[in-house]
Amino acid sequence: MNRLTAADFDQELLVLFDAYVHGDLDRRGFLDRAQKFAVGGLTAAGLLAALSPNFAAAQVIAKDDKRLVTETVSVASPDGHGTVKAYVAKPAGASGRLPAILVIHENRGLNPHIEDIARRLAVDGYLAMAPDALTPLGGYPGDEDKARALFATLDQKKTLPDFLACAGALKARADCSGKVGVVGFCYGGGIAHTLATRLPDLAAAVPFYGNHPPAEAAARVKAPLLIHFADKDDRINAAWPTYEAALKAAGIAYTAHRYAGTQHGFNNDTTPRFDAAAAKLAWDRTMTFFAQNLKS
Repeated sequence: MNRLTAADFDQELLVLFDAYVHGDLDRRGFLDRAQKFAVGGLTAAGLLAALSPNFAAAQVIAKDDKRLVTETVSVASPDGHGTVKAYVAKPAGASGRLPAILVIHENRGLNPHIEDIARRLAVDGYLAMAPDALTPLGGYPGDEDKARALFATLDQKKTLPDFLACAGALKARADCSGKVGVVGFCYGGGIAHTLATRLPDLAAAVPFYGNHPPAEAAARVKAPLLIHFADKDDRINAAWPTYEAALKAAGIAYTAHRYAGTQHGFNNDTTPRFDAAAAKLAWDRTMTFFAQNLKS
């Protein structure tokens, strides 16, 4: 059976799904409005299921891959929620210190896809840490709908310090070279942008389709930025011209790419919004960027 892609769904339905994923539309609202697209024996619930993640089918690096060593650590976050759990992956048998990357999840916490992203980075020679912002609420619950609902209740004034604490803990590890970058997706893309304004020693930041900080924060960015945009993503893209102007005015080094025809979330290979060609290009660019800024 061929895998479904964004092209198999009406663009209006994809916009509705994006609103649902980001909390602008509840499940009942999505199902009610999606009903008009339920044709040929499909139901609105069936459409939602088809658009939702399939983690097992998309896993790239297995949890028990012998090339890696993984662990879950607890990071002290006195200015945040007190403690935050994080998944750590690195090459097995690595000698010496490794360049490190903080991996920031979407608005569902540390789900299997983001753990897989951490393992992909580790296979490429990095020490990867993926925090779970849902730690104070019991951690990622194993269900995307539940995770999304929990995430909406987080105190973001404490969650940002949790990520700052993890960045500090990652850099301070004995197996870290001292060079730390960050990559984030959707909500995590916004956090990656924000960390670039808060961490003067950050070596590189790669936001994937994330919200931008206030324009006045751009002058505080010290890390080079590699910014990936989906094409059909007005919710995120509308704010870019203002932030780009602020980056230019501050003389910040950045590169931005917009991937033609893609949907928000195009790098996430667990859903039909995944665009294989664009994701490969964006990931290749990301790995080249990290190699230049973290391994040199």
